[in-house]
Amino acid sequence: QVQLVESGGGLVQAGESLRLSCVVSGRTFNINTMGWFRQAPGKEREFVAARRWIGGSTYYAGSVKGRFTISTDNAKNTLYLQMNSLAPEDTAVYYCAASPVRNTPVRADTYNYWGQGTQVTVSS
Repeated sequence: QVQLVESGGGLVQAGESLRLSCVVSGRTFNINTMGWFRQAPGKEREFVAARRWIGGSTYYAGSVKGRFTISTDNAKNTLYLQMNSLAPEDTAVYYCAASPVRNTPVRADTYNYWGQGTQVTVSS
C-alpha cells in the first residue's frame, strides 16, 4: 500500500504563488508515476501535471503549462507542485495520485492511490 498526504493549499490573490507538497509513505519502491489532479465545485476531476518517478519525464495540462512546475525529491519521498501566476480559475481541491505501473498519466482512472486533497482558492 501507498499513502499520500497533501499540504500547502490556501487562499491567495490572483498573480500570487503557492507550492503544494505530497508526502509518500508505504511501498514507495512500487511507484512508477505520480500526478496532480484538481476538482472545482460542480466540475469533473481534471489532470494538472504528472511525473515519472524514475527518469523524470513530465506532463502538463495546457492550462497550466508555463505556470506550474511538478518536481520530486526522491530522498524525501515528496512530490511538489509549484504554482505561479495563479488565477481564479485555478481554484479547486488539488489531489496527488500515484500509479505502480507506467500508466497514461493524464487519466485519473489509471492511478491506484490518492491523497485526501488540499484546497486552493484564488481570489480576483
